[in-house]
Formats: sequence, structure tokens, C-alpha cells
Amino acid sequence: MTTDVKHDIKVLNELIETTLDSAHGYQDAAKDARNPAFKSLFERRAMQRKQITAELQNEVRKLGGEPEDDGTILAAAHRTFLNLKNSVTGDDKSVVNEVERGEDHIKAKYEAALKDSALSAPVKQTITTSYVSVKADHDQMRDLKHELKLAS
Repeated sequence: MTTDVKHDIKVLNELIETTLDSAHGYQDAAKDARNPAFKSLFERRAMQRKQITAELQNEVRKLGGEPEDDGTILAAAHRTFLNLKNSVTGDDKSVVNEVERGEDHIKAKYEAALKDSALSAPVKQTITTSYVSVKADHDQMRDLKHELKLAS
């Protein structure tokens, strides 16, 4: 396996971890949200992120690598903190704020990967395709956060 392929696999696996973290975060947000519309939105997002993860994992397999299948320990710790925080504050606004913060994180990870000049063109295209969805989701959560802020 060439160094270039190893680098592609490494970057893809990092995005897989981040995307899995996001899927798990959305699952937790769906559990914590009180508004049924938010619950439904977050559940759909969790499923979308799992689909993106599967696509990235498939790309790693095509390259001859072993795809990640778990999120990061740091994200698990963060979700535990959020669960504690949400049990105290218990409102949808705090859930949406944390989801939007997570969206900032995943968007930044994808943007950093897209700036990586060492990535092969096919891998960059795969990441670009996933990024379109990530960016749209980010923008929607940002707008929702601002709407809730204005409403309060």
C-alpha cells in the first residue's frame, strides 16, 4: 500500500470517527428534545450521518483499508457531559445549541480534509459529496439556533 493510499485511508477514517460522533450526538439530541419536530429532525439526521459513514467506510474498503467503526472517546465524554447538562436545564434551546456546536465541529473537520492537497482526486470527490450534506445540515442548525434565540 502506497503512502498516498495510507494517507487517504487515514483522512477518511478520521472523518468516519467524526461522522459517527455526529450520528451518536443526533441520537442523544433526539432523546433529549421535547419538541416532537426536533426529535424527528434529529432522528433523521442521525440516520443521514450513518449513511454518510457507510459511504466513507466503503471508500476505505475500496482502497484496501480497514474502516473505523466507532466514534472517539472524547465525543463519548462530551455526550455524557451534555446529558448531565440537559438533565439540569432540560430545554430544547440548549439541545439545539449543542447540536449546532457539534455541526461547527464536523463542518470544520470536513473543510480541513478538503484543503488537504495530499488527498487523491477520487477521495477528495467522495469527501466533497459528503460535505454538501454536512454543510447544508450545519446551516440549517445555525438558522434554527438563531430563530430560537430571537423567539426567547
